[in-house]
Amino acid sequence: MRILVLGSGAREHAIILSLRSEDEEHVIFAAPGNAGIARDAALVDLDPVDPAAVTAFALEHDIALVVIGPEAPLVAGVADAVRERGIPVFGPSRAAAQLEGSKAFAKRIMDAAGVPTGRAIRAHDLSSTAAALDDLGAPHVVKADGLAAGKGVIVTSDREAALAHAAHYLPSGPVLVEEFLDGPEVSLFFLSDGDHVLPLSPAQDFKRLRDGDEGPNTGGMGAYSPLPWLSERFGGEEEFVELVTRDVAEPVIRQLDSEGTPFIGLLYAGLIITEAGVKVIEFNARFGDPETQIVLPRLIDPLSRLLLAAASGTLEDQPKPAFADAVAVTVVLASEGYPDAPQTGRALRGLDAADAVDGVHVAHAATADTEQGLIATGGRVLNVVALGSTFGEARERAYDALSRIELDGGQYRTDIAARVVEH
Repeated sequence: MRILVLGSGAREHAIILSLRSEDEEHVIFAAPGNAGIARDAALVDLDPVDPAAVTAFALEHDIALVVIGPEAPLVAGVADAVRERGIPVFGPSRAAAQLEGSKAFAKRIMDAAGVPTGRAIRAHDLSSTAAALDDLGAPHVVKADGLAAGKGVIVTSDREAALAHAAHYLPSGPVLVEEFLDGPEVSLFFLSDGDHVLPLSPAQDFKRLRDGDEGPNTGGMGAYSPLPWLSERFGGEEEFVELVTRDVAEPVIRQLDSEGTPFIGLLYAGLIITEAGVKVIEFNARFGDPETQIVLPRLIDPLSRLLLAAASGTLEDQPKPAFADAVAVTVVLASEGYPDAPQTGRALRGLDAADAVDGVHVAHAATADTEQGLIATGGRVLNVVALGSTFGEARERAYDALSRIELDGGQYRTDIAARVVEH
């Protein structure tokens, strides 16, 4: 199959690595890609948020499937343009992508669908933000209504910090002040063809920069899958997945379809397990990062078959995806200064030594090849992904590999999946 993957991060590298692992030999293009992706796909000099350019390339090169990785092309309407020309595309329309592009839209859909979530108040200025903070009380949760690359939310007991966060985002649009929900968080992906959904395996990611969930929110500093502790409350991971499918994913997909905005692509449910039950924190309209990096390596079924079925409206003909018993852990290596002011252009060394660790591979997030060698080009630079038969083994492999990589000022968390090992 001839496949075009849009995006330049570790999520897209993980998707391409999963496609490459299949028995079928695909011809894979990536736009714009990165240094790691260039070793597994043909890079294309193409603006991924330009609907006309993406469509023209897909037509000219007989692309059988377009896979949209990040959120920006979705909100730009790339999927609409490609789909209008009869090319299967894995990614929702601009209208359906509002589920991620607008927190207020997502809350309205959840309310209409009867999906459990926290209370939220939309604020357009600092005065209404302050009133909402006082209404809902501390800890305060303030979210940018639009896209913010995973960094548009603050959770704090400091009212002034909450107001400052709102002041930063209000010039670009309204903010949502939400009820604080307490409990462990779970990420769960669903493939959707607009009518049917198929769940993938749950994962847990780590949003805070530093150990112990301290520091600012980031796009994600690590993740692991599966989640054995779900058995304590739900009887097992399968029972948890069935509950979320029934109470969250299916109602949302039905609601969007009834409004004439069928959701075709990846529905990411960000969940929290509270004393009152499972509630939705947020939805994303694409594969999550870094969860994709540890969910897809455990997938047994061919990813291309599942993505094409979703894009073609035939998901009901596919069996529920199966996953290996293996444990997967990923740790993100970030640049000095991330997330506020990442230092870029610094040399990366030791990747071959890291890849040589048993059960390990490296997914590139922000890298480039230069005459002087490989360099870091962004905040989150690499994902070290490790598979093992136990969490202890997977963690040991991940951190062994990470210790072999050199990046001046590089930073990473040392406690990814530590609690599940202790438990």
